[in-house]
Amino acid sequence: MTLEIIIEVILFGFALSMDAFMVSITEGLTFKDLNKKKSVFIAFTYGFFQALFPIIGYFLIHLARIVVGNEASSKFGHILDTTVSWLSFTLLLFLGIKMIIEALKEAKLEAEEKSDKFFSVKEVLIMGVATAIDALATGVAFNNTNASGETFSTPSTIWLHASIIMVITFFMCLIGIFLARQISKLLKGKFEITGIIGGSILILLGIWILLSHYFNI
Repeated sequence: MTLEIIIEVILFGFALSMDAFMVSITEGLTFKDLNKKKSVFIAFTYGFFQALFPIIGYFLIHLARIVVGNEASSKFGHILDTTVSWLSFTLLLFLGIKMIIEALKEAKLEAEEKSDKFFSVKEVLIMGVATAIDALATGVAFNNTNASGETFSTPSTIWLHASIIMVITFFMCLIGIFLARQISKLLKGKFEITGIIGGSILILLGIWILLSHYFNI
């Protein structure tokens, strides 16, 4: 494992963390009862899934290469890449539209009937999976070779690479939550506004993932 590969993994980490960073902003905007402990939980959860899915993707392709050979595993990798892109798009689109609809319904209520949205472990886990599914494709990429003909990851180094991604995502999410709390203060914590912003972020993120797959953005 060379310094060049480590640098590339760090760049991968920042690229992957952008999904979680944007969604952490969404969570920071919509959850009204966030504290340090809950913020750390959100950041850890997103970091964990962003690290887990590349490992799953890596070993799926590694296993396919052993069982059916390089050519067939390459085709499988392409199919997997396309499938996870559409799955990520669908999940984020659904969650984004749902969040916007809830915010619009909230906006129609009288002031005394409005209710704040509170921290939900279930929602954090769902968001963590939704934003990390596309990271399966990174596991596929980690099976490739670099310009020097060296395999990007091995069954032993993939764990270190995933750990680097996890740490980067963790801190990026903490930054995202902090920024969201400042924005929320400016918006005076109005859920109908923050919910629409958060839902729009999820929808745009889903579209971005799909466009990135087909146009290599």
